[in-house]
This record gives sequence, structure tokens and C-alpha cells, in this order.
Amino acid sequence: MASFVVKVTPKAAKNEIIGWEGELLKVRLTAAPEKGKANEALITLLSKKLKIAKSRIHILKGETSRQKLVEIEGETLSSLQEKVN
Repeated sequence: MASFVVKVTPKAAKNEIIGWEGELLKVRLTAAPEKGKANEALITLLSKKLKIAKSRIHILKGETSRQKLVEIEGETLSSLQEKVN
């Protein structure tokens, strides 16, 4: 399992993965940070871009924060870094 920190910028112009900064993944989301909309948008974006089932992606910490600890089952950090780059 790969665990990493995601820094989310909500209310952006479009949903996109900016890239890795060390072991921190920067992401922009169009969703507002209310009622879990940004969290759901994050899981959807990661699922589509990394071609991973939503059920394998979990937010462990930071559900109400811009910095979130995310875990993806069955992946390594290096394999995720390759998929993003």
C-alpha cells in the first residue's frame, strides 16, 4: 500500500494533478471544500488519472484540511510517481 500527502487547491479552474514535490502530490480541484465534495472529486480524479478503482483509494487523515493523507491499496509510491509523470 502506498501512503502519501496530497495538497489540494479547491475551487480551481479545472481538475488536474500538478505533480510531485518530493513525496507530496499537488492537485487542483474545481469542487468547493464543503460537504465532502472536494474529497469525492479528489478520489474521482486520482481514480481516472491513475487508472485505479475508487474503492482502493482512501483518505486516512485531513478530510477537512487542504493537506490529506491518502492511501492507495496495491500500489507503491514509486509506481504512482511514474503514473503521474
